[in-house]
Amino acid sequence: MHHFGVLIPSTNRTVEIEYNRLLPASLQAHAARIPLLPEGAGDDDAIALQARMLASARVEAISLAQTSATLAPLDRDEALVGRIVRETGVAAVTSAQAIGQALAALGARRIAIVSPYALGVLEQARGYYEGKFGLEVVATEGFSGAATFTYAALGPELARAAIERADRAGIEALVLPGGNFPTMAHVAGWEAAFGKPVVTTNGAALWAMMRLMKDDTPLPGLGRLLEGGSGV
Repeated sequence: MHHFGVLIPSTNRTVEIEYNRLLPASLQAHAARIPLLPEGAGDDDAIALQARMLASARVEAISLAQTSATLAPLDRDEALVGRIVRETGVAAVTSAQAIGQALAALGARRIAIVSPYALGVLEQARGYYEGKFGLEVVATEGFSGAATFTYAALGPELARAAIERADRAGIEALVLPGGNFPTMAHVAGWEAAFGKPVVTTNGAALWAMMRLMKDDTPLPGLGRLLEGGSGV
């Protein structure tokens, strides 16, 4: 059995549900809440405190599951991961990093980003993945723009319609960031409908933590990234 920790914004109502309902008993999630982080800044002391609380539960990996908070500046996620590791001695990753790592493992370079994010945050995401991971963002499409605490109530049909608007020839993967937007149960269906991998905040963060824990157990029904195990 593997235990992992997730730092989630105080407004998040999705991460715990997705991990606790969809994962096998061999993967045990433990969540700690942090203040909702503004883009590019935040309460690093609160992050460190909650990371230490997770470490006291002997988790093997920790993720920071607020993708939008570490999109800019480009070294923001390294700084946060470095502090978490120094404070806890536990391997860590941000969900923004995890998405980039997952796309590299899938061999995808040309992507579309589809999200409930506001347009300004979508542009930050474009800059992050192009500047940090060398990806080509072919299209971006938003489907909400409302406050993040509303994302948990948004239905999958909004994402599917936005994917249809964004999808075009040459796109190699679809990226759906937003950890408070429920996605994990729908990834396989979206992949079947659009014929390409779908990478989401919570799925990618889980995949990255499984890599850190050296657990390559396939997770059927959760899309190509997780069905292939952490080695893809």
